[in-house]
Amino acid sequence: MRTPLRPLARILQAREDGLNPDSIEKENLRLRHEAMREKARGRAEFRLLILCASFVLAFGAIGTRMGLMAAAVPMEPRVSAPGAEIIAQRADITDRNGRILATNMTTHALYAHPKVMVDPKGVAVKLAEIFPDLDAAALERRFTDGRSFVWIRKVLSPEQMQLVHEIGDPGLLFGPREMRLYPNGMLAAHVLGGTSFGAEGVHSAEVIGTAGVEKALDARLRDPAQGGKPLTLSLDLTIQSTVEEVLYAGMTMLNAKGAAAILMDVRTGEIISLASLPTFDPNDRPAPIVDKNAEPGDSPLFNRAVQGVYELGSTFKIFAAAQAMELGLVTPDSMVDANAPMTWGRHRIKEFEGKNYGPLLSVSDVIAKSSNVGTAHIALMIGPLRQQAFLKALGFFEPTPLELIEAPGARPLIPKKWPEIVTITTSYGHGMSASPMHLAAAYAAIANGGVMIKPTLLKREGPTSGIRVMSEKTALEAVRMLRRVVTEGTASLGEVPGYEVAGKTGTADKPKKSGGYYDDKVINTFASVFPASNPQYVLIVTLDEPLDTAGSEPRRTAGWTAVPVAAEIIRRVAPLMGLRPKLDPPALEAAALDAVTAASN
Repeated sequence: MRTPLRPLARILQAREDGLNPDSIEKENLRLRHEAMREKARGRAEFRLLILCASFVLAFGAIGTRMGLMAAAVPMEPRVSAPGAEIIAQRADITDRNGRILATNMTTHALYAHPKVMVDPKGVAVKLAEIFPDLDAAALERRFTDGRSFVWIRKVLSPEQMQLVHEIGDPGLLFGPREMRLYPNGMLAAHVLGGTSFGAEGVHSAEVIGTAGVEKALDARLRDPAQGGKPLTLSLDLTIQSTVEEVLYAGMTMLNAKGAAAILMDVRTGEIISLASLPTFDPNDRPAPIVDKNAEPGDSPLFNRAVQGVYELGSTFKIFAAAQAMELGLVTPDSMVDANAPMTWGRHRIKEFEGKNYGPLLSVSDVIAKSSNVGTAHIALMIGPLRQQAFLKALGFFEPTPLELIEAPGARPLIPKKWPEIVTITTSYGHGMSASPMHLAAAYAAIANGGVMIKPTLLKREGPTSGIRVMSEKTALEAVRMLRRVVTEGTASLGEVPGYEVAGKTGTADKPKKSGGYYDDKVINTFASVFPASNPQYVLIVTLDEPLDTAGSEPRRTAGWTAVPVAAEIIRRVAPLMGLRPKLDPPALEAAALDAVTAASN
């Protein structure tokens, strides 16, 4: 409670003592005011202390932050969507032996801040001298139209970067980034595909796949969870180089428009080599052809081994023979009607160059001599429904499940209806179109004992499982028939001493866009298996419009074009894959005699 200013007891005492009672009130009022001033001073001092502490903490935090910023590495602002992080790192791609096929290289981009440029016109002129594809007048307009940011070049070489440095204008800036590098140039270009830039900033750029495995496995290559682990392909760089070299030489010598080759391990499904010609350099990927009249194969970007869907000719005949044997309809020695020409309704089935292998041929001879009529009679025994089911089991009704972005679009061309005449023509590879990759997978099923496995471009460890499409006995008999094609039949130029090549030729007339077939244009294929006694690899070689002019008359059949190219590939790559040649005793004796002669000399 507040003390009264005129306490009654003191007033009465003052009156008795003769003092003035008003002085008591004044004294008490003075004391009260002094107490109030002390209390107010205490509150003010406390408030000043809190305010000083706040200022000290605030300035301390600001000073600490400024110190950290001054000690940090300066960062350029990113030109990208708010909150969008640019993932620049991309895993390497290697072959099966760890050799680099695709990797990353640090480079720089060039951009400008026109508002801080000293001499925009002079800079534009000097940049046009360094980069001839840039227009000085256009650059000057961009530098002077009020923009605050201008991209000039997305990738610079070290030499170009130095020349820009020498211009010395503060408005020219560099941003570090990674770009994709293919150190082997054109080698395996159709497998790798290529990349481009996605989201871009001045500090980094997102590298994304545009074709091939770069596009098909883009998520895997960009996945941070992989920790930069390389993607290992099934390709062998040395073998790929050899295949492309021989294939290019063969295409050039035989005046072919294009060529493709596939080398596949029949037990694992691994693609050891995949080549398509003409090719390109993925470091400088060309633009697609936009001419409406151009064929897809006219572009070097077109992958003939996977995207090329062709009538593969007589290479299909072994499927009819194998299915008929599997169904128990024939044996290799069974005799079938081969009397040519064969009439079926209004259609006439003829042999090459009007030959007649009849009246009868064994099933094995039908394959060795490549008889259309004999194959047609075998197909009629099988029937349309069973033929379709077998070809479907061999993968000819769906795109190949390969790790290429182009593979899903390479769907075989299948007749909408399947009457008996289609059964006949399909049995010798006409009327139905598929890719060389389809053919490689189907021949691998014959070579490995009857198991259909999925082809892959990724390295596998050991054999893989698959669906059995024929018995081991049937597959073995089919390989023996294919061996006779090389030793006695249409692929005699395919013999490679010591490697027991087996295979089947296919010469298919090239179809016209308007309908019908060309008389002087063919697609030639040789599907081979080696070594025949223990099949390990399948090699498919396809040539587009080849013409052998080495002889007295031009020759267009596969036996004169695709077969010798395949034989040279096998001769070159078989030792590289560790296959030891199997020499007959006379050959061994001759080799020993040559060695003794060489030693004596």
